[in-house]
Amino acid sequence: MADLFIALAAFLLLGLVAHYIGLRTRLPRVTLLILAGVAIGPTGMDWFAGYREQLFPMIADMALVMLGFLIGGSLTRDLFQQQGRQILWLSLGIALVTFLVVCGGLLAVGQGLVIAVTLGAIATATDPAATADVLLEERDDRSPFGRLLLGIVALDDAWGLLIFSLALVVAIGSSASNGHAVLAAGLWEIAGAVLLGLMIGLPMAFLTGRIRRGEPLLIEALGLVFLCAGLAMRWEVSHLLAAIVMGATVANLASHHKRPFHAIEGIQWPFLMLFFILAGASLQLDSLLAGGLLGAAYMLLRTLGKVSGGLTIGLLTGTTARTGLHSGSALLPQAGVAVAMALTASQNLAGEGQVILTMVLASTVIFELLGPLATRWALRRECRPLPRAARRAQRHKKKHPTHESR
Repeated sequence: MADLFIALAAFLLLGLVAHYIGLRTRLPRVTLLILAGVAIGPTGMDWFAGYREQLFPMIADMALVMLGFLIGGSLTRDLFQQQGRQILWLSLGIALVTFLVVCGGLLAVGQGLVIAVTLGAIATATDPAATADVLLEERDDRSPFGRLLLGIVALDDAWGLLIFSLALVVAIGSSASNGHAVLAAGLWEIAGAVLLGLMIGLPMAFLTGRIRRGEPLLIEALGLVFLCAGLAMRWEVSHLLAAIVMGATVANLASHHKRPFHAIEGIQWPFLMLFFILAGASLQLDSLLAGGLLGAAYMLLRTLGKVSGGLTIGLLTGTTARTGLHSGSALLPQAGVAVAMALTASQNLAGEGQVILTMVLASTVIFELLGPLATRWALRRECRPLPRAARRAQRHKKKHPTHESR
């Protein structure tokens, strides 16, 4: 127990140092926290190896379910009235274009159908924790683009799970004995998560306005959020998606829906800090070498798919090309959901499964380190002020309206 407390203290203090370095540099704190984890991981000093393996699964699930609840809280009726069309089409469009670009590109360079289809589906998954933390760090989660991005992230992994379930059936072969079972399991992971989120969210929405602020409300919120995580694991459904549905239900039905979200926000960051450090400590940099040319092709194609998907869907749906481009660029981080998909593929695909798992583990190292940089770049490019000449033109137009505007 003494070593466990020392390990937790070391992780938290290391995260604090990384946080202050991030305040004084151009690097997102997510990248710095992951780098700190790499430094104490197996490719670095290899500290607290046993406790990393014990702590990471539990802390990762706790952090992700709290994050999912907060992301769901941003999916309000007002948001969908203002940006619902953009969120729906950009999230679905970017996922589909990414799948087609990665799958088509891998087929073009000579890969087999099984690897191409499976890696194309895995490429659709993102890391909501990294994207949301960059938004929080930039204090941009309330801007129109920040709210749009949170909405896309909330739906993105749901589309990814659906595409992956269908792709895995194709990879296994519809004639295989377990093909239909794989599809049923994938559909249940999505439908069961939605059902669970509603089952807990509906009574929570009724209760939340009746409990006082402060400690009672925090206990209620944490109790129900952790109950959601535990039941999701017991039912074998996505606990992230279930928490998002629960948060969205509370946000739209509770009369004082902001109270539980503020309670969770107050304690979420220490868990996320531990999550990113332990995620970095779990990265295997040796897998980069094992990835080889196929890994490089996958990373390049996934980047191209996200960026071109955002640009294409932005143009087709009336969203500006600039917003579409930046939306796709901000979705490059990739971690836990993709690794879970790769593990599922490795269990169901005898020959190609290990190759797929190696590719995903290798790409995760790069996307987790460089993805938050792309997210910050997209936020700052999208939300930066207009040039001085454009601002002058806007002021002139207000003072001297044209005949049409009158």
